[in-house]
Amino acid sequence: MKNMKVRIPMYFVGLFIMTIGIALSVKSNLGVSPVSSIPYTMTCVWGIEMGKATIIFHAALVLIQILLLRKRFKPINLLQVVVGIVFGYFTTFCNYLATFLPSTDNIAMRIVLMLVSTVFIAVGIFFYLPANLIPLAGEGVMQAVSEVTHIEFSKVKIGFDCSMVAVSVVTCLICIHSLGSVGAGTVIAAFLVGFNLGKLNKAFGGKRDKLLGKHTYTEEEVLRERMEQLH
Repeated sequence: MKNMKVRIPMYFVGLFIMTIGIALSVKSNLGVSPVSSIPYTMTCVWGIEMGKATIIFHAALVLIQILLLRKRFKPINLLQVVVGIVFGYFTTFCNYLATFLPSTDNIAMRIVLMLVSTVFIAVGIFFYLPANLIPLAGEGVMQAVSEVTHIEFSKVKIGFDCSMVAVSVVTCLICIHSLGSVGAGTVIAAFLVGFNLGKLNKAFGGKRDKLLGKHTYTEEEVLRERMEQLH
């Protein structure tokens, strides 16, 4: 794979920026993005620090991939656990930084934080995804489900996100009698992250892909290439 000197830094910068967005969404207390809802639910219900919860969640998703793919699971995809550990520590660090932000008693401030978080998450994906290295475990398990069921990846993603939110809601309602990790921000993030990512790709995708030494990136192309790598 060419341009690794560009891809590797871009990959980890993207992951770090994503965790900034996650930390801001947590700080807003209006609900986190669907993919972060399970780790944050673990924090709300069992008091597990969110970075550690993220690592546990990613490891569980890799185990699910192994169970789904069996002999088709490639050992290199175990690196998703390593990436999950890095992502977890990034989450811990960014949540710590978020404690220095002003109090979120004001609803206007909470809304601003939530909206800004969707921008950071989109920027993170903008850099992380086209670097096309090791996928996050959430993406990996969605690819595995798509391969096993032959359901289109985009449809699997919708189902996965909805399932994460549903599990979070039920768990929080039963255990802490509140919505916990899920709120208006969760629904808004589901729409705004994709919208912001589209705008970023249109405005800056060409320049980024020039650095990567490839033609203009589309999400479908990266996902197709990763699906081929799983076979």
